[in-house]
Amino acid sequence: MHQHNATRSLDGTGPTTEPQDRQGRLRRFGHVARPGPDTRERLVRPFPEPAVRLWALTRLDPARVYPVAKAMDWVGPILVAVLAGAVRFWHLGRPRALVFDETYYAKDAWSLLRLGYEGTWPDRKIADPQILAHPRTIPLSDTGAFVAHPPTGKWVIALGEWMFGLDPFGWRFMTAALGTLSVLMLCRTGRRLFRSTPLGCLAGALLAVDGLHLVMSRNALLDLVVMFFVLAAFGCLLIDRDHARARLAAALPVGADGRARPDARTGDHAGTGARPWRLAAGLFLGLAASTKWNGLYVLAFFVILTVLWDVGARRVAGAGRPYRAVLRKDLGWSVLSLVPVAATTYLATWTGWFLSDKGYGRHWADGRGGTWSWVPAPLRSWWHYEYGVYQFNVGLHSPHAYESNPWSWLVLGRPVLFHYESPKSGRDGCHTAVDCSQTVLALGTPLLWWSACCALVYLLYRWALRRDWRAGAILCAVGAGLLPWFLYQDRTIFSFYAVVFVPYLCLAVTMMLGALSGPPGADRGRRTVGAVAAGVLVLLIAWNFVYFFPLYTGQTIPYADWHSRMWLDTWI
Repeated sequence: MHQHNATRSLDGTGPTTEPQDRQGRLRRFGHVARPGPDTRERLVRPFPEPAVRLWALTRLDPARVYPVAKAMDWVGPILVAVLAGAVRFWHLGRPRALVFDETYYAKDAWSLLRLGYEGTWPDRKIADPQILAHPRTIPLSDTGAFVAHPPTGKWVIALGEWMFGLDPFGWRFMTAALGTLSVLMLCRTGRRLFRSTPLGCLAGALLAVDGLHLVMSRNALLDLVVMFFVLAAFGCLLIDRDHARARLAAALPVGADGRARPDARTGDHAGTGARPWRLAAGLFLGLAASTKWNGLYVLAFFVILTVLWDVGARRVAGAGRPYRAVLRKDLGWSVLSLVPVAATTYLATWTGWFLSDKGYGRHWADGRGGTWSWVPAPLRSWWHYEYGVYQFNVGLHSPHAYESNPWSWLVLGRPVLFHYESPKSGRDGCHTAVDCSQTVLALGTPLLWWSACCALVYLLYRWALRRDWRAGAILCAVGAGLLPWFLYQDRTIFSFYAVVFVPYLCLAVTMMLGALSGPPGADRGRRTVGAVAAGVLVLLIAWNFVYFFPLYTGQTIPYADWHSRMWLDTWI
């Protein structure tokens, strides 16, 4: 409420009110106040119109230029994805081997395709050569086998095997496809996050030239599948955030000047309607968790993130008590549309095991009594199996030459060697007088990752001191993929698990480069210098990717060339 100073009127017969607020005093001297910001734009920042200045150089009709410039919102991301797909599918069947943990997942995927559950295979030293031989032998038994991970990721791999058979191209096809699609998704996600198509395409391009993402896209392991589903959930939550805030913005009363102001009643009581994108996010998070259990931690982080987003929206809209408003109006959507949907999705992915007769532990609870005997036997058998998997995972302490501590992941302290051969001179593409090297090394592009370390520090500043929600969202996603592993530092873990949060490292670097290029109001000189500096860093990252490309794709190179790329002793 405006404060007033009650005084006597000039004729002394009654009180008069004189405005004492600052704007009122300034208006007495002829000052005209600028109109206040429109709360609707604070709730939902509009997408900028496409830049047509460059297209205007073609001297085409502006009516024709605009649709072309607008189409770049999709054409740009698609072109970046095509580039990513080209390097991911290039000689995808090489090396012709069951690389690293492919020996488990490729075979389990084939078993799911044939039996609906994971059957039993002979020892890898016997089964792997038989699978790769001509003619091929598939020594699969229908006896159920104990496996350490849920089935969804292996079903994804099985789709490629169903299309192309049980060979390296077949079991790697779907991870290459998801890796390519994830680049497209990150372009669009970055565009929505930064409200900039160029910055979105830059984020996708950085992901396209990350070595770890490339290696995981070209091998049939589960972590790339987790990354894809988590990124899909993140994108869905961003869309849901925009839609929910747009509904709050539409409910705000509009003043005589055509602008909306914060309104306590709207902020406290307005609904946001159905939120299908949040339901979709719950589905994708359930698929992530049913690929590997670290998806459960991402679910917990994202639930907290969505609650904080809702609180922020209510506060901007004018809610007097935003937390109470969220508790009344949004908490059901924040929790009940994520956790139950994810849990239902997780359980549904075990359908093949439930329908089987010989799946591992399928009939463990049959005929057993006890406190929980009222629960259907298949569910009790499944829970017992899951408990056994949990015990196995937390108790996995077998030493491995390439295990690493999560403290070293961001600085690429210990990459994982997936495959190594040393072709002799004159054989297998080795054309030098000395022996050659052929490797598949799960190593992120060094300059990209080391730049990301600086970018994360910048984002901490943006989030903690400037309250930039975009920085908070990226940090939350990185934390969801990284921080839970610190709980298991005694367990056998590997740095390639970090592929789950690689997209958000690319977003962090993109946000830092956007700031380096200068704010929109900066003078031309400042923006030119910033753009050149950002461009130089991007070119160096691209060069770094090309330099290490032979190590990512199993190419045969001279031993000296391989050794020159071992920048750190811990990479050997």
